Amino acid sequence: MPKAQFYESLKREVARIDEAKVSKRNERIIEGFSNDPSPKALIQGKQFTIFNSNDYLGLRHNQTLKEAEHTASMQYGTGPGAVRFISGSLKIHRDLEKKIAAFHGRDDAMIFSSAFATNMAVLFCLLKGQNKDALVSGNTLVISDELNHRSIIDGIRVAGMESTQKAVFHHFDSENLGQLLEQNAGKFDRVIVVTDGVFSMLGEYQDLSKIRAVIDRFDASYSEGVLLVVDDAHGVGAFGPTGRGTEEVSGAKADVLIGTMGKAFGADGGYVTGDQVVMDYLRESAATYIYSNSISPGTAGAAYAAISMMQGEEGSQLLRKLETSVKYFKEKMLAAGFSFAADSIHPIQPLLIGDTEKVKALTNALYDAGYLVTNLNYPVVPKGKDEIRVQISASHTQQDLDSFIAAAILAGKATGVLA
Repeated sequence: MPKAQFYESLKREVARIDEAKVSKRNERIIEGFSNDPSPKALIQGKQFTIFNSNDYLGLRHNQTLKEAEHTASMQYGTGPGAVRFISGSLKIHRDLEKKIAAFHGRDDAMIFSSAFATNMAVLFCLLKGQNKDALVSGNTLVISDELNHRSIIDGIRVAGMESTQKAVFHHFDSENLGQLLEQNAGKFDRVIVVTDGVFSMLGEYQDLSKIRAVIDRFDASYSEGVLLVVDDAHGVGAFGPTGRGTEEVSGAKADVLIGTMGKAFGADGGYVTGDQVVMDYLRESAATYIYSNSISPGTAGAAYAAISMMQGEEGSQLLRKLETSVKYFKEKMLAAGFSFAADSIHPIQPLLIGDTEKVKALTNALYDAGYLVTNLNYPVVPKGKDEIRVQISASHTQQDLDSFIAAAILAGKATGVLA
């Protein structure tokens, strides 16, 4: 049967991935969590301290968020029922959008099922317009940071941009961005510059003030200007004195900001926020918003509670604790001989090792010692850039940090990572 031949091709591809030792499908199954102040993951009856979660503030186990989730579920049910233009928007969804917009100082916001779905929709709509008959023309150039997230790369691909309509600027290189804008002046109606805020592999952030200065310099060179789109999924909620992310840290704003409620805010779903005209256009054009269910009412209620908390003293305390823990962890691990991304002040603190076998050996040794970390290898990171992405949370206690550091030093020496 022809189908059997296709299945054989799939088997060979899976075998190739396994042979390269980069498979990702055999995830460890977490059966629950302990009731500790810093909840431990339960796997096959054993407790593990979590150092590989995006839950930067520890809010997914926060009692206030759980109660808000329960209240919203009791009021609105467990699911949205249908897409919003068919069955109507639930008030909790609209309230959350207004809350997000106010948090970021924008006119309006839209929530999506995920940040990935948000990037796919926003980039498609801004690059190509709604369809071939839309008034928004396709005479657009997109310029992307070379290390942008897969969701940005796929969003550009889905838009079907021709090779002449795409450009990539060197990572963190605002001068190179300026060169590309100068070279293409007069060739396009508009330019969309898109970048991550915090880059998730190394925890480093884009200095938006430099990018904004370049964009403002060339904005008048295009009849419809230059628009800055920033995906700050790892920044919002966890970065900056008030958790406003890369915008706050770098002192400059995006024209269109994309974020998530599934990391620091302890819930789930993605969002985009910006000027009202952009939000109105996206509500009429974004396929993953129009034709896909929103997040559950309970999740929306939890996210609303998280953002409210961020704006109060409890949120401020969590951010201060997180910042202190990051500094402490990095200082102690550097003193022990581990290598880090020099510029990372974010809760993502990757151990830079560069050897696939040593990375996996250290990950397994830490697992045996009761710690969950994630090793990242090619093609997730470039060849020779293998790392263990350690992620600090405000829920980590001083004992958690000290115990992990001691275990990492022992495991590092046993695996040859440390001399």
